[in-house]
Formats: sequence, C-alpha cells, structure tokens
Amino acid sequence: MGSEKIVMVGTKAVRQRCMQQLLTDLKALELMLERDLFERDIQRIGAEQELCFVDQSWRPAPVITEVLPELPDPHFTTEYARFNMEINLDPMLFSGDCLSQLEGKLRYYLGEAEAVARKHNAHVLLVGILPTLRRSDVELENMTPLPRYRLITEIMTKMRGSPFEFRIEGTDQLITKDANVLFEGSNTSFQVHYQVDPDDFVPAYNWAQAVTAPLMASATNSPMLVGKRLWRETRIALFQQSVDTRNTAELIRERCPRVSFGTGWVQQSILDIYRSQLARHRLLLGPSTTEDALKVLEGGGIPKLYALNIFNGTIYKWNRACYGITDGKPHLRIENRVLPAGPTIVDEVANAAFWLGMMKGRPEEYDRISERLDFDHAKGNFLRAAHQGMGAHFRWPGLNKQIASPELILKEMLPIAREGLQKARIETADIDRYLGIIQERVETGKTGSQWILDSYQDLKKLHSKDEAQVATVAGIYHRQQQGDPVHTWNLAGIEEAGSWANRYGMIDQIMSTDLFTVNEDDLVDFVAHIMEWRKIRHLPVENDRGELVGILTAKDLVRYYSNRYCRENKKKRSVKELVSARAFSVSPDTSTIEALALMRRAGLDCLAVVDGKHLMGIVTEHDFVMVAEQLLKEVGRGLSPIDQAGAHSAKTGSV
Repeated sequence: MGSEKIVMVGTKAVRQRCMQQLLTDLKALELMLERDLFERDIQRIGAEQELCFVDQSWRPAPVITEVLPELPDPHFTTEYARFNMEINLDPMLFSGDCLSQLEGKLRYYLGEAEAVARKHNAHVLLVGILPTLRRSDVELENMTPLPRYRLITEIMTKMRGSPFEFRIEGTDQLITKDANVLFEGSNTSFQVHYQVDPDDFVPAYNWAQAVTAPLMASATNSPMLVGKRLWRETRIALFQQSVDTRNTAELIRERCPRVSFGTGWVQQSILDIYRSQLARHRLLLGPSTTEDALKVLEGGGIPKLYALNIFNGTIYKWNRACYGITDGKPHLRIENRVLPAGPTIVDEVANAAFWLGMMKGRPEEYDRISERLDFDHAKGNFLRAAHQGMGAHFRWPGLNKQIASPELILKEMLPIAREGLQKARIETADIDRYLGIIQERVETGKTGSQWILDSYQDLKKLHSKDEAQVATVAGIYHRQQQGDPVHTWNLAGIEEAGSWANRYGMIDQIMSTDLFTVNEDDLVDFVAHIMEWRKIRHLPVENDRGELVGILTAKDLVRYYSNRYCRENKKKRSVKELVSARAFSVSPDTSTIEALALMRRAGLDCLAVVDGKHLMGIVTEHDFVMVAEQLLKEVGRGLSPIDQAGAHSAKTGSV
C-alpha cells in the first residue's frame, strides 16, 4: 500500500483485470506452498513506528510535507494525515540482542525526526490518539496530498454513500454523523512483524489471535478522542468505524467490516485467510502494472504477488497475514497491528518482547487452540481488553470461570513469553529488562491509558477540560524525553502546558460545552424555571433541526416579566417570540482575544460558538473571569503566564 503504482478499481475492465491477476496470485501462492519454496528454520522480526507531530501549543502540527523532504532516509514515509509520519525498520534476526537493537534503532530514527520537526516549531509524540485532537483537525484539508490517499478517500466515501458515523461509549460518549474517513488518521500504532514457517502458520496465527487480548490489556494508550474519555484503547473502535464502508442494509445482513478481528479460526493454511477476504470484500485498488505470477513461477522466479499484497493492504485484520520476499526468498509472517504508539520507546519494545516471546513460546498444548477456545470467546476477550484495559476479564482454556487480565498475564502469559525469548536465545539481560517492565506495569496497573486518564482527571479538578488536555499532552512529551517506562511516571502538572496561549488562545479552549438548551417552541415559563433550577443566566435556543436560533438571557426574561401587558395577558408565549433573530456567534477556531473584542464592541455578556449552524458551546463573562483568576494565581506563584515551558523539571534528550 505504500507504493504509488496503484489504480482505482472503478471500471468493469479494470475490475476484471485486477480480479484475474488476484486469482492468479492466489494460485501461484498455492503452488509455492505445495512446492515448499518458502524460507524455513529462520525467524526475522520487524517493526513499523507511527508518530504524531505536535506544535508549540501541544496540538496536531500538519508539517509532514515540510519535515519529510529534510529526512531523505527511505525508512521515513508518509501517513494518511499531515500531522503523522511512519518509520519502517529493517528486518532483524530474532535472536541475541535484537530487542536492544530495536530500541536503539527506534531511538536513532525518532531522534532524527525530532531534530527536523523542531526546525518547523513542532515535536514528535508517541501516543495512540492525541488527547488534544479536535474535530477540526480531521477535516480533509489535513490529508497528506498524495494520489493513493486521495484514491482511498474517494473509494471509501463512494462505497459508504453517506457521511461516516461514529458511536463510541465509555465514561463519556462520542456520537457524530458528519465525519469523514480522515478520522482514521487520529490513530498511531507500533506494528510488529513475526516470521513463521509455512507448516507452523496455522497454529501460530490462531495463537496470535488468542493472545491478542492479554497483550492489548497490558498496553493500552489511547483513552481519549476529541476530548471524550472512551475505550482504554479507543483506536480499536475508531479504526473499525472510520473505514466501515457498509450501509444500513449491509449491516442488517451482517456483511463483514474491512477492519475486524476475524470470523473464525484458520483451519488449513494462509490461503484460508486470503480466500475468505476475497469472498467477503470487494476490490478497491489494484496494481497499475501486470505481473503473471504463474509465468514468473514457472520461469524459476519468485513472484511479487502485487495484486494480492495490494488487496491484503485494504483489509485491516488486527493480526494480518503477510507474504514477502527477503534476499530473494519468499516468507510468511504475521503483522501485529493492535499495539498503540508509545508511551515511550522502551515501553514499545517491552510490548514487542511480550508478544514475540508469547509467539515463540507457544506451549504444545495450545497448538490446537481452536479446539480448546471458542473463537467468539477469543474475539470477546479482545474487545473487552480494548474497552476495559487491565480491568477486563477473559475466557481461557481449562478454566470454568473468567480470569482477570492481570492474573492471566502474570501467572501464565509472562512465563510463556520468558520461555519463548529464551528459546530464541535472546540475551538474558534484555529478557529481564523488557519483561520486567511488563510485569511492573501490570502489577501497578499503570498503563499509558491509565496515566492519561489519571492526569486529566487530576488536572480537571481545578482547571478547564482543555487546559487539562494540553497539560497532559505536554506531560507525555516531557516524560518521553526522559525515557522512563510509563509505570514510573508522576502525574502531569498544569505548569507543563506552557504559556497562556497554549491553554486559552482559542475560544474553543475556554468555552462551556456542558450545556442546557431549549427548543424555540418551549414555553417562556419553562425557560424561567430551567434558569432558576440550574442557576444559569443564558440558555441557547435551537429549532427542531438542532440549529442555533439564538440565546435567551436572564435580561430577556426580566424585560418580559416586567412588561405589564405580558403579565396580564393570559396567553402562554413561546421562546421564539422573545429570542432575538440576531445571534452573535463565532467559529471554534476564533482567537480568544478576537472573541473578547467582539463581546466588548457589541456589549455582550455571552457568545455562541458554532460549527456552521450547530451549537458547539458558549462563552460567558464567567468563563473570562475564570481565565483571569488562573492567570493571576500563576503570577502570584511567580510563574510568568507568558511562558512557563521551563517550569517543568523533566530533562530533555532523546525520545
């Protein structure tokens, strides 16, 4: 999918050509398996690091088109969103000091990216979903301007036939019906590859599916999206919904989504997976060049299987079966796609060590996991892990009750991982270091998600939600620079957010979003009671389409009830007879200073913040008083509200 040599399957002729090429690739793969042409008795590992760029205000920085040209190394490449980038690491033999080598390579490449990003007033951040991400950040203008991303967007949107819808529930709730496919760009991950022998592919792949749940529970790092606290690994729900091309009719007949855990255990070979995917999903893209894989094979060559790899790249299994060629020899591998980016490099390598160790250390009794664990239980385990993290309970073979994730990890999975790493002859010091991080993280329950939620909640007690988000992201960056694993981190402090502009610079950072609203046809007496009950002085008024009509204030009610005619007239009046047709409003990307100036010029004590015609929040005099209070407190503590970036004591260095 990283190749630009792709075409949209948009016409009958192109569809038929690509389908024929794909069927030929599948036949060639079948023959290669029968003739035992695949590499054996050697195992390599690999990794792909996705990252996010943040600006000086700790928000997404769409700088990929500026940064990438200054990183001529081919290991660096683009991602879907302009504020993301990917690093593809070279394969390594799974033995010796490969894990510490992996850490060193990640440290080097991320350091290179950070150095260039700083030239463009940005930083590199490792996190599953950036807590300061806003709805406006995932508009299509932030899509990386390359043909393949444009093609994917056009195809997904056309197949969907309507705007993408999201409904994700956790502590908070996210419901939106006007989203686009770029929401997927919110996700950043750390993908790990594990090469397997063809004869061992089926038990290895099924085992990978089974152990995904405990791995996921121990590694969550994306609990927030657009200010909402959702799943412990919100990436899982978001990714599935952001590329879900099914419409309502297809949901009713249970058409399989393009992002999924799977539909059942693999029984025969890797061909089971590819054939099932082809039977369930339409072709979106194909190769622009033709390769007759059978002719290449009969001529003594090794086919690239372009059509198969492109098609496989448009199906997003959490454990993806892959075909590749290294040094002229074909191989099979499993790509683990569930791990989020971060919280630090050492945490990522520890996650990789845990998974690779479990894969290599698979006990013989689990070679036929499909006979001991119902597939729906494995799938349910995975979804509970993504939703609840370390709080999840799992169904597991040999147990007549559910087991808590920490107990399963500590008592069974970590010993399996240790034995697997020892079997691969990984250096003892590396085994102890990386698995020790997993053990301490699980024992303390301090995953990346837990730290983000704890920091956010602690900051929110005395500060606005937006301030809490900004300080939390700043805290992630500072601690990543120190490099200590997440279970050792102290909570983020408000001083880490830096200058006042980072916290209060835009109007959507200080607006109130927990609002009471009324309909334009509601009775005035009802509005008066709402204001009295809730002790508020402003009530937004909406019509039946959810569009903002205006804002009714306490002053409006005073004028109404002080009018003698209104007091004596028995007719009950509705809100729309009182509210002014002229409603002062601004967009969420309006600067706070600009909004304040508007309020002063117009003599307003309240301002609506809207996206189009729909209300997003309101700003009142009270909000500005709260901002002033915080700034005065900081001055009183000797902190400059202009720039507090140096107040944090964390050391800076490599990520």
